[in-house]
Amino acid sequence: MSIKKCNFAAQKSKTMGILQKIFGRKSAETETKVGGMEDFMTLIRVYFQAVMAADLGITNLNALPDLRIFKTTLRVPTQGGKLGIGEKARCKKMLKEMYDMDDQFFKEIDQSIHRRCKKIQDVQTYLLQFQAFVQDVMMLTSNLMKFKLRLPSIFKKTIYSMTEKTIHDIFTKNDYKDAGVLKTVVAVREYNKRLGFSEKWVTDFTYRVVMLAKKEKQPQTDDK
Repeated sequence: MSIKKCNFAAQKSKTMGILQKIFGRKSAETETKVGGMEDFMTLIRVYFQAVMAADLGITNLNALPDLRIFKTTLRVPTQGGKLGIGEKARCKKMLKEMYDMDDQFFKEIDQSIHRRCKKIQDVQTYLLQFQAFVQDVMMLTSNLMKFKLRLPSIFKKTIYSMTEKTIHDIFTKNDYKDAGVLKTVVAVREYNKRLGFSEKWVTDFTYRVVMLAKKEKQPQTDDK
């Protein structure tokens, strides 16, 4: 094993140990759960809350519970006397290393929050909208892709392409026969008008959640 690979393995092991503390995992559960879908979503929430804190000058950590746990557990210092800056950088680094999220992914989050959260009162509304948006997108993805989701995770490019097509259909197709599906499609589009994410961002996010869900079902064979 090369020095580079050894360093990455050591860093990943250290990160897993940190996450185990943050998310309260018992040691017996660590291998299959830490770094999985639930932890990905928690880190996403931490990143959102860090951006909000930095943008809006929020100082009350109790208003941002995920960020509070992240900051206190990892002992992230406050940079420049402003909450959110150091935490944002630390969380971004973890998401990039553990889940291969790229800079554009974070740039869109920053832009969405900056444009739509102008005051502290906007924070809760935004987070609730994002939560509902994610729930509806994942429900539609599961419903529309169905048996395609059974494809082994080694076929990453194929799964990504199928996810990309499904997300594109959600945003553009109007001839759904199932009334329930159509209603949820409309809701997703309305939420995204308020959030302002691109199809590419939604595809990348959904693909990562799909792959993590598959990995949790078959941890012995699936890769990220």
